[in-house]
Amino acid sequence: MKRAVIALISVACVLYIYAQSYNQEKTALTNFLVRMYENAPFDGVKAVEDYENAYLMSVVKLDKEKYKTEAALNRVASVKAMLQASRFFNGSNVTDDMIIRTTENADGTSDTEIIENIREHSAGYVKQLEHLTNFPSNDGQQVFIFITPLTK
Repeated sequence: MKRAVIALISVACVLYIYAQSYNQEKTALTNFLVRMYENAPFDGVKAVEDYENAYLMSVVKLDKEKYKTEAALNRVASVKAMLQASRFFNGSNVTDDMIIRTTENADGTSDTEIIENIREHSAGYVKQLEHLTNFPSNDGQQVFIFITPLTK
């Protein structure tokens, strides 16, 4: 009976320690990426490396006041992160048109109006992004961090 109890406690301890190591690794990665963001804030994608792995980090910054529910805010953040990752992996085609319109006034002066149209087209879909964390930024917006592993 004593041996069965000791064996059961040993197995429980091993499973507990293993479960803690997974969460500790994810927590350490989360803390590292949040500190990196707070040190030099950015919006978009960035490739980051730790000692063993490489990740694509997608950062989305949204204004919480524009969304009625937390679910809508999370969904918009997820879709924007997938869009950024798709642009990174698949590229995009950007076209730029500039129209300069000059009108001459009756008093001899002229007014110049510059209209610039920028269009971007990207094809592809990236679904394997993992929502790592979100936190409020200093300017009152919500920052979302998504990651996906990269192959070295």
